[in-house]
Amino acid sequence: MKYIFHLLLLLVSAQCIADTKSDSSWVRQHYTKREIYIPMRDGIRLYTAIYEPKDRAARHPILINRTPYSIAPYGQDTFKAFWNNYWMNYLRENYVIVLQDVRGRMMSEGVFEDVRPYNDNKSDNKRQQPSASELVGTTKKTTLRQQQTDEATDTYDTIEWLLKNVKSNNGNVGVFGISYPGFYATMAALSQHPALKAVSPQAPVTDWFAGDDFHHNGAFMLLDAFGFYSSFGKPRPHPVKTWPKGFEYYSKDNYKFYLETGALKNFAKLMGDSIKFWNDLYAHPDYDKWWQSRNTRRYMQYIPSNTATLVVGGTYDAEDVFGAWNLYRAIERKAKNDNRIVMGPWAHNNWALNSYEYLGNIRFGTNLSKYYQEHFEVPYFNYYLKGKGNIDFIKEANIFFSGSNQWKGFSQWPPKGVKEKVVYLQPGGALSFSKPSAGGGYSRYTSDPANPVPYTEDVHHGRVKEYMTDDQRFASRRPDVLVFETDVLKEDLALAGPVIADFFASITTTDADFVV
Repeated sequence: MKYIFHLLLLLVSAQCIADTKSDSSWVRQHYTKREIYIPMRDGIRLYTAIYEPKDRAARHPILINRTPYSIAPYGQDTFKAFWNNYWMNYLRENYVIVLQDVRGRMMSEGVFEDVRPYNDNKSDNKRQQPSASELVGTTKKTTLRQQQTDEATDTYDTIEWLLKNVKSNNGNVGVFGISYPGFYATMAALSQHPALKAVSPQAPVTDWFAGDDFHHNGAFMLLDAFGFYSSFGKPRPHPVKTWPKGFEYYSKDNYKFYLETGALKNFAKLMGDSIKFWNDLYAHPDYDKWWQSRNTRRYMQYIPSNTATLVVGGTYDAEDVFGAWNLYRAIERKAKNDNRIVMGPWAHNNWALNSYEYLGNIRFGTNLSKYYQEHFEVPYFNYYLKGKGNIDFIKEANIFFSGSNQWKGFSQWPPKGVKEKVVYLQPGGALSFSKPSAGGGYSRYTSDPANPVPYTEDVHHGRVKEYMTDDQRFASRRPDVLVFETDVLKEDLALAGPVIADFFASITTTDADFVV
């Protein structure tokens, strides 16, 4: 059996390699590729890969993905292996696929700025790319022009160049992206380019202080912040084609590593002085103007009515579930466009997988990534960019209800008819929909910083996505965890809409974090 098991592993690995190569070969057979620098209005050039269908019998829409993570592989003759159906859906539909390193990242010129704020004081948001003569000027003029740019203008200038230089395009452009590229998709929606018909921000970085990635309700998320920025944040003095080497952890047990490293100042020493955004986090511990300018929700009124938006997120996303819900709400409040939302039971970006049928111990009964791609995203872009089909079946809010394992469509979110219910903490660890008869009760526990409560029972190196559905009974057996429990429910209960926890606490320390 031992040898058979090893043989099976070898066959699976070989099959994966073969599939990757075949996809790359398919792309090469049906597409041409070119890599170029596209000039922005301030003279900075952004490195861009354009995959264009060889089929020139018809004109094709342009679909853009702007990323800080690299558009590798680099090289005119090195084709990307679009290894999963998420990308292949669009290649088989003959989309022009455009991948771009954002300003200051990887092969693009310029200086990178994290969650670069939208500039709502620009004198002209629709300025065309500069001519060759305009690019030759004084440093003062160049600086002035740079102050008139943001990720929205970079997107505008990119679209304008593509429309003029990709001869097979049909005049319709879409932008999509997941996580940090989801932020760039949001910024694209603000570009106000008339050819931009559809944008899909997915798990979008929306407010890094209030709820996405680095802070949860303002509380610093050290595990994600240090793990990500210790490599991503390393300075790039000149354009590069390879990703920087990550931080060398001395232990693969993250509970051990973070406990033994200790106070935040010790992580600052490990990080060093060269990572700018880490220093910015220290300089802005409160929700000041620096953070407020990076809250994309403030600017949704600039989305034009001719640019549709499809916001996508996962209810088990440990990173950017805040961004999906709250970006959708902000667009609803401020913009006058066609705005819809899809929320499934995915972990971060898992709707882009070939298969997603479970997370940890939770089973969903079907392949939800395939369902999403075939029933939501591809029909959405086909409708707006190709004039193909209809999207009447995509409701205003499309939500997957775990437990019953059903997709439900609503005309608004939260849905009409939802009844607000209050559940009360009770004496003796009980939980009930009835208000306690007596006031003044309390439960207490002692928190020991030398023995903190782990977020998962298992030993891991990085933060794992499965902890969102993990069995938490291990924690309930600790003396420093309070547990409140209802009686067995007598009927089904569907939760729809925001869940808010209000409680009062008295502490004997200077500060504390509470996790509900």
